[in-house]
Amino acid sequence: MKIYIGSDHAGFALKQALVGHLSAQGHSVVDKGAHVLTPGDDYPDFIFPVAIAVANEIENGKTTDDVRGIVIGGSGQGEAIAANRITGIRAAVYYGGGFFRKNFDIIRLSREHNDANVLSFGARFLSVRRAKQALDLWLSMPFSHDPRHIRRIKKLDVQK
Repeated sequence: MKIYIGSDHAGFALKQALVGHLSAQGHSVVDKGAHVLTPGDDYPDFIFPVAIAVANEIENGKTTDDVRGIVIGGSGQGEAIAANRITGIRAAVYYGGGFFRKNFDIIRLSREHNDANVLSFGARFLSVRRAKQALDLWLSMPFSHDPRHIRRIKKLDVQK
């Protein structure tokens, strides 16, 4: 699978760990930055290139079986918001789940129900180990293709 990945300073270390993990699994990884740890950089500078690349691939006929994106920041929230501004992107946030830290239901449901094509990690809230576990599950989960989920996804890309 081709995977685009990007992070700001807060997600830089986790990104580096995940790039190695994904490459070792045989994925084609495209790192959209940051390429140097620069405290105070701005997450949209690295998140938009990931989301745009994934959206372009999907627009050109690829599916979430072919291409996905990973975005990483401190909480993952701003990164998902930025990614979701790009038409065709469905970004889900994972930061360990708080009280239910071992619960990966949000990962499973983001794929089964929403065909999420970008996963946003909150690096300040989860370990590298937990991120790798969540990522491996997310990459292995198929979309259900249930007609109700397809219908709902089609309603997401609205124009003003």
